[in-house]
Amino acid sequence: MVAITEFQKIGIGLTGFGLFFLLFGVLLYFDSVLLAFGNILFLTGLIFIIGFQRTAQFFFQRYKFRGSFFFLGGVALVLFRWPVIGMLVESYGFVLLFRSFLPMALGFVLSVVNIPHLNAASHT
Repeated sequence: MVAITEFQKIGIGLTGFGLFFLLFGVLLYFDSVLLAFGNILFLTGLIFIIGFQRTAQFFFQRYKFRGSFFFLGGVALVLFRWPVIGMLVESYGFVLLFRSFLPMALGFVLSVVNIPHLNAASHT
């Protein structure tokens, strides 16, 4: 089992709160303050989990430049109180950054979710 440091535990909490504030900000019709706070908490939590240097290496790889540009540009737009456009730009950048990871994550989620009626219907 992998040991989790105290900084990583704090990072998981910050990332969780960041995702909560992002979701809550979207549910409250793109409240710019909640979205900005969620973005800051999410990025801070990511830095606490994997470290500052590895976070910078992830975002500033040559082949991920376009995704990083859109993601961080969307965060900046949200911080400058353009929440709807900022979240659209940020979402596009997120997809570009994690497009190689998304099929694996989707496969994992679908393998974990065991819905009996859907499984039985697919075998018939």
